[in-house]
Amino acid sequence: MPTRIAVLGIGMMGFPMARRLCEAGCQVSAWNRSRSKAERLQPFGATVADTPAQAVAQADVVITLLEHGGVVEDVLFQQGTMAGLRPGALVVDMSSIQPRQAREHAARLASEGVHHLDAPVSGGTVGAEQGTLAIMAGGEAADFERVLPVFELLGKAVHVGPHGAGQLAKLANQMIVGITIGAVAEALLLCEKGGADMGKVRQAISGGFADSRILQVHGQRMVERDFTKRAAIAVQLKDMRNALATAGEVGFEAPITGMFEQLYAQAGEHGLADLDHSALFVELARRNGMN
Repeated sequence: MPTRIAVLGIGMMGFPMARRLCEAGCQVSAWNRSRSKAERLQPFGATVADTPAQAVAQADVVITLLEHGGVVEDVLFQQGTMAGLRPGALVVDMSSIQPRQAREHAARLASEGVHHLDAPVSGGTVGAEQGTLAIMAGGEAADFERVLPVFELLGKAVHVGPHGAGQLAKLANQMIVGITIGAVAEALLLCEKGGADMGKVRQAISGGFADSRILQVHGQRMVERDFTKRAAIAVQLKDMRNALATAGEVGFEAPITGMFEQLYAQAGEHGLADLDHSALFVELARRNGMN
């Protein structure tokens, strides 16, 4: 198993994932734009670097967990990271970006003898802490096999196709999540408006054909009105827009995703951008005078 691992981006997902790597005995070098976030890993044995180039200098595998494709491009190609990579190193981009961007990054890295996988994840901070993430990987099969022992420390990984395919799978995941959140919120609000107990309705339909993890987890958040950020409205909106951009590139019509992109955008405009994406419930409640 590759044991010298650099992690670039120590945020809500990067911290628990990097901590798991440290606890498994990997030599972890960490970098974050705000150094204090990376320093939280020092008690677990990580080395904190001042620059991403320093972080990757000795790494066999470089994991990026950054905000969006523009940030990934900046960190990899504008901050000296690519020049600092060892020949034959493997960059595993676990950020959620557009498939087109993933393919472009892979090509640029390959021109310098560096390997690449796009491997976004699903499962949130709970999955990151427990090592139960769903990992969707695109790239060369040999690179996937090479890093599979690392993936197994973080969750369950599936190689879904060539470069960019991992990001396509993540977009599919986020389309389903975002749309289902809206369906659960609208259905529960209708029940409340009609005089039923939302919590009891959620309980009644659990185990039936409408059951889902969204109903269980996000539905409970709606019942409790607990919209503390785990995955933000703003991030969900970014993912819906990435899905629509990709659909446009391949000539695919996605009207349902388009409708929900508008709903999440309006939620953000009404001050909900930094709440959990289940807070789409609040936007739908507002439309119905139920706040």
